[in-house]
Amino acid sequence: MTSWTEVINYVRLRYEVLEETDSWLRFRLDTPGERTQQVAVHHLPDLDGVEWLEISSAVGRAADLDLLAFLELAGKTEVGGAAVVDGVGLLKHVVPLEHLSVQEEFGRPLTLLVEGADKIEHELTAKDHF
Repeated sequence: MTSWTEVINYVRLRYEVLEETDSWLRFRLDTPGERTQQVAVHHLPDLDGVEWLEISSAVGRAADLDLLAFLELAGKTEVGGAAVVDGVGLLKHVVPLEHLSVQEEFGRPLTLLVEGADKIEHELTAKDHF
């Protein structure tokens, strides 16, 4: 069984951690074109008896996005769905923590989600704020 601590250690070894609490961490990944992308991972304990991880990466401030275009672009990504939380457009993906292969079931979706969010951010805003 994979633990939240194992996920934290996986992230710490690979990425620049910007913020961390007992239940979430925010870190930065490099993306193509000398861009970076911030991502947050939230530990969602014991929902229906199962622990989950929510991976999210910001695309832009919702007020500055063409939300229809955001939804259409998010629909083309391999991993994640579109959401607006606290005024920020996000790509989000959730995986169960129990029996998680950190490399395949966390690392791979993380990479795909971040690449998708960065492409959408670049296309919709032409900026690199997140």
